Amino acid sequence: MKLLFVLFFTTLFLVAPDLTKIREDYINAVHSKENAEKLFHDLADINKSDAKILVAYKGAVTTLNAKFAKSTKDKKELFKKGATLIEYAVVEDPDNIEIRCIRLGVQENTPKVLKYRKNIPEDKQYILDHYNQITSSKLKSYIKGFILHSKSFTETEKALFN
Repeated sequence: MKLLFVLFFTTLFLVAPDLTKIREDYINAVHSKENAEKLFHDLADINKSDAKILVAYKGAVTTLNAKFAKSTKDKKELFKKGATLIEYAVVEDPDNIEIRCIRLGVQENTPKVLKYRKNIPEDKQYILDHYNQITSSKLKSYIKGFILHSKSFTETEKALFN
């Protein structure tokens, strides 16, 4: 019985996605179709019962793949599916600054015609208000990098993070 227990948790640990790698892969996915497709494939098994941060990344990369889809129908379906996953993650874990950062990044890069931009001010303010509460140095660095490259933050706000 002990062996079965150890094997189960060892397998769980080996299968669990590495969040640091997912963050890096997401940054790279924005720049190329191949990287986006790879991350999309890597997160294919993630579902709503998994960690909400993983659900948010799956949603974000799904919306990103909509950009590379060939038909308008596929673009619309992928975008809607991705946005739905992101919104689910926010509802389930509204105090997760990384999930808010993901949604903000997707919304600020979404064409206005898709009307998925309403939470930009809310998420931006949440990030500004809660940034100093981040305890993980890796997450803090990731969020800072996002802020410095974001279209939503003013130069004055960005200067606070330099």
